[in-house]
Amino acid sequence: MITLLLFGSFLVFLLFSVPIAISLGLASSFALLFSGKVSSTYIAQGLVTSIDSFPLMAVPFFILAGDLMGEGGLSRRLLNVANVFFGRYTGGLAVIGVVTCMFFAAISGSGPATVAAIGGLLLPAMARAGYEKGFSVGVIASAGSLGIIIPPSIPMIIYAVSANVSITEMFIAGAVPGLLIGLALILTAYIKARRAGYTGSQTRYTTKEKLATLWEAKWALLVPVIILGGIYGGIFTPTEAASIGVIYGFLVGVFVHKEIKIKSLYEVISRSALTSSTVIVIVGTATIFGRMLAIERIPFMIAESIVNLTDNPILILMMINVLLLIIGMFMETLAAIIILVPILLPVVVAVGIDPVHFGIVMILNLAIGMVTPPVGVNLFVGARVAGTSLEKASVGSIPFILAMFAMLALVTYVPWISLALVKLMG
Repeated sequence: MITLLLFGSFLVFLLFSVPIAISLGLASSFALLFSGKVSSTYIAQGLVTSIDSFPLMAVPFFILAGDLMGEGGLSRRLLNVANVFFGRYTGGLAVIGVVTCMFFAAISGSGPATVAAIGGLLLPAMARAGYEKGFSVGVIASAGSLGIIIPPSIPMIIYAVSANVSITEMFIAGAVPGLLIGLALILTAYIKARRAGYTGSQTRYTTKEKLATLWEAKWALLVPVIILGGIYGGIFTPTEAASIGVIYGFLVGVFVHKEIKIKSLYEVISRSALTSSTVIVIVGTATIFGRMLAIERIPFMIAESIVNLTDNPILILMMINVLLLIIGMFMETLAAIIILVPILLPVVVAVGIDPVHFGIVMILNLAIGMVTPPVGVNLFVGARVAGTSLEKASVGSIPFILAMFAMLALVTYVPWISLALVKLMG
């Protein structure tokens, strides 16, 4: 009955368009009050203890760093670099979108932020060049999901905290899968653009012009080197790296590029604070929801059922992939991670699957969920920026989703792809 009340009330709230963070909190409260197993103060205590974590401090810092760098003109300069090197190829603007999203992913750590920053600059240009809007949104929304795959990644931080694994190891493990997915999206965009007749730019840039564009974007190109190099080199922790990113973004935006004014600085901080508070509330209420599952021993029962069904790691990963793909269509990424990690991690560990490898598999699944309706947050953001319908954006994203499916299968069943760098860097 408690389990039915927990999930039933949660689904009812979602059907009435109650925000997912509030839905999780209310469902947990109803189930807790009905069960009477613990005091009602457990909810307040859980909300505090769930976010009382040093690693979680990286989340608001990375969000603010991404917003500062986007406002400070770094994303535009990255776009210029991609344009001079890739703009002349077939489907050049689509390829530019993927490449720029890959770079910006190493700045923002967020899928929707990547789509908003790059899409806001590129989607109007693609429309002027005659690109079909569904195709344009599909490629940018899919590439935007690299924001949670290529490190630094906010969902990776949440997974690492929930699974008690190293954030640094998660970041290292995400690098190669992120690059592979980026290459798969570029290939897909090229093939689709060639069939549709989307030619590249006729402008040819000299070596001097290319070097000048690279030099203008040097501060943007240094961001991944500073943040990821510092983390991988053991110079600072991910949380410290996030705060350094904020300072770097502020100094470059205000004093170097001089594109962040006092008024816009207030708007950037306000926007970042709103996003961060939303994330923190989701983390808190999803943690309470997960603890209610634990009280009812639901994770143990599910894990036992799966293991009794089969102990074959290949079949278990296949079933988990299907489950995660479905859940990613309906549930916000961070909430899904916090709720599902306690359920699924014991299952995969029991059959010898590395927790870091499983974390990458989970992130890839949920990244695909960001471009699959009905939630499909990247599609919503891209469609709004492009001024097109969600239906057209969904159809346009199908080839890119299929490419991501192929990379998901490869990463799932070839653990070396995500673990080789981790083992190499010790």
